[in-house]
Amino acid sequence: MSLKPLDILTKYYGYTNFRRGQEDIINSIINRNDVLAIMPTGGGKSICYQVPALLLDGITLVISPLISLMKDQVDALKTMGINATYINSSLSSSEFNEILENIKNNEYKIIYVAPERLDSYEFINLIKDKNVSQIAVDEAHCVSQWGHDFRISYTKIYSFIEKLLNRPVVTAFTATASQEVRKDIIASLRLLNPDIYITGFNRENLYINIVKSSSKNKYIIDYLENHKKENGIIYAATRKDVEKIYEGLYKRGYSVSKYHAGLSQEERKINQEDFINDKVNIIVATNAFGMGIDKPNIRWVIHYNMPQSIENYYQEIGRAGRDNQKSECILLFSPGDIHIQQYLIDISIDNNKRKLFQHEKLQQMKDLIYSNDCYRKSILSYFGETLLEECNNCSNCLTEGEIIDKTLDAQKVISCIYRMKKSYGVNIIVDVLIGSKNKKLLDFGFDELSTYGIMKEYSNENLKIFINTLVSHGYLELVKNIGYNGTYPTVKLNDLSMKVLKGEVEVKFKETIISKSLNTNDELYERLKSLRYEIASEEKIAPYMVFGDSVLKTMASIYATNKEDMLSISGVGEIKYEKYSNKFIKVIEQYILEKDIKKEEKINRDKNAKDEEFLFVKTDINLYKKLKELRDRYAKEEEVTSYRILGNNTLKEISGRYPRTTEQLNDISGIGPVKIEKYGQEILRLVEDHIIENNMNVNWNEKEKLKVVIDGESRKNNEIALDLLNQGKDINFVGEELETSISTILGYVYDYIKENQEIKFKLNLKAFYNDEEADLIINACNAFGEEKISIIKKNLPNYIRYESIRAVILEKYLEALENKKEICKLI
Repeated sequence: MSLKPLDILTKYYGYTNFRRGQEDIINSIINRNDVLAIMPTGGGKSICYQVPALLLDGITLVISPLISLMKDQVDALKTMGINATYINSSLSSSEFNEILENIKNNEYKIIYVAPERLDSYEFINLIKDKNVSQIAVDEAHCVSQWGHDFRISYTKIYSFIEKLLNRPVVTAFTATASQEVRKDIIASLRLLNPDIYITGFNRENLYINIVKSSSKNKYIIDYLENHKKENGIIYAATRKDVEKIYEGLYKRGYSVSKYHAGLSQEERKINQEDFINDKVNIIVATNAFGMGIDKPNIRWVIHYNMPQSIENYYQEIGRAGRDNQKSECILLFSPGDIHIQQYLIDISIDNNKRKLFQHEKLQQMKDLIYSNDCYRKSILSYFGETLLEECNNCSNCLTEGEIIDKTLDAQKVISCIYRMKKSYGVNIIVDVLIGSKNKKLLDFGFDELSTYGIMKEYSNENLKIFINTLVSHGYLELVKNIGYNGTYPTVKLNDLSMKVLKGEVEVKFKETIISKSLNTNDELYERLKSLRYEIASEEKIAPYMVFGDSVLKTMASIYATNKEDMLSISGVGEIKYEKYSNKFIKVIEQYILEKDIKKEEKINRDKNAKDEEFLFVKTDINLYKKLKELRDRYAKEEEVTSYRILGNNTLKEISGRYPRTTEQLNDISGIGPVKIEKYGQEILRLVEDHIIENNMNVNWNEKEKLKVVIDGESRKNNEIALDLLNQGKDINFVGEELETSISTILGYVYDYIKENQEIKFKLNLKAFYNDEEADLIINACNAFGEEKISIIKKNLPNYIRYESIRAVILEKYLEALENKKEICKLI
């Protein structure tokens, strides 16, 4: 074997080093050892079976439960020049037969297969005599009945392996697996003396924040106000909650979609792709969403409800920060979450043994929530990994708070439980302690106990939290009971309880106040934002059409109080200076006066102005023009549109940052290893020649975790498009400027109007369709609904373009609005 794993990694993937654990796993596989690899989400599992696939003779079969992941992985492999395909339920009969024919002719190196397809007679009959070198089982925890995503189809994998003429290397990969699940994977797949790799569960870039709050909706709105431009997932336990959260955010104008099992397969597919492709920022979902989602720039994950287990929780938060950038994971907890999850366990599991097992998992999750210790330490300990120091990246480590002696309150609770004589649930214990008039409580005579009403100062919810915290710290115990209505827990005393009651052990907890937001902006910036909002409301336009966030931040940073200051800020310009600047200057001058800011402070602030969130890049126009000429030449050679080679913003970033090495070029947005290999050397030569010709002294700044802002423009494409249209620019000009289709721009306008916004520009929509096309499009809209553009297109003749569909829908919607206004006038 002449090629080595690192050669494959560099040639096909463009990386020069393996991540932790990858090389050892790959070497095991190419030495034909079975492997079980537990790697964190974002740890690079796919490379561990794809690289051996290219080194071993024969075919690698990858068994995966996820249709969307298969397509993404196969598309990525094809772009690298690797022959790959997938077999799942999305294929038509003709597509399936064509793939079988290609397998027969040995055209594929890697084949992704849904586990359900392993039963296909045609597939088995064809593949059994082929040289299958490796079977890689992705999401291998699905094989275990103790796992959190158990799938019956996974239990049939071994019987499929038995049908093959020669047994291949069998490899299994998962992101989360407890000790029981690992044993199940090995036993069910019958791995032969496997090499087991646990590359570590610690995702240091994830900030873990557990918030005990009853006002979850307010928290989410407050949080999103500070994270408007970031991608995130909101997980909820039920479809009903998903719909409620989605509707609330959609009405407030957030870029949001939803995902749950109650939606059609087509809706789920479209919504998932919209999120992956950055068409929407936020997706609200049940835990049906996310397995295999390979989206690197998810900045936050919010759990609206407590998950059922630590495995579920850690896998779901693992979808954040796959690019290793800092990301936040927030769990919003209230005691009612426990009842929701208990109910879901009880109605979804028939087997009593498994039901009790899941309730134990739920209790472990509760213990984590009520713990005062480092959350990351507790999670890693659960997975059998030790963290010696505090992580200093979770809310328990970072939130300030003082240690409060709660021994007396603990004694009151324990004394009450002791006097109640039997084991009761938390709710009835709370009722006794706060002095409830509950009929059931009175019938038991608990109102006669000396502990009745002795903790009236607590709210019902806070007392539940306190009792559960006592349980999680071992001062009390929970007993699981099975009754006619399912499983229910009751509280009992233990040895530690009695030591607390006797005063032999003190109970001390840290009392904290959880911050409602990570981002805090300075006061002047907030004032400028308020002014912008007022102007936008008066003009009935979106705030970003006045000025973008980065413009306001720069104004606040340099105390811009004159025309020169204002026009030095990218994103202001003469037109907006004349229209808006006086109002903003007044606010800044008022702030300077109030705070008694001296001229020297203003100069120093201007000189040292720096934004910790953005990396500002200014286009070098001359170099940019040269790069465009180079791009156009490549586009002509490859017979594609120019932006398919490299986007304008990528060229502008190159021109303003002056990369001089391949490593530096790799730090530029929008240019990956494949494009660097194709175009990189010529780009670097062009940059170097430009620097020498102009006798320039340039310094390279790493992007690190900063967001690149080119020429002061931090807005999204839809915001820029609407602003340009608002300024009277032609739609074709806007399309060329943003390198996007007319259809997409019409979609921006449609979405903007649907948010109850008014437009002040005119569009000649009839230029995009004729009468015959309009009739066909309207009929399709009536049949399938106006929101389902891809389905409408599929059911129309091929000659009808997307922009024609968008234009007809938009025209129809605008006409309906006008009619509505006329009716309102008559009324």
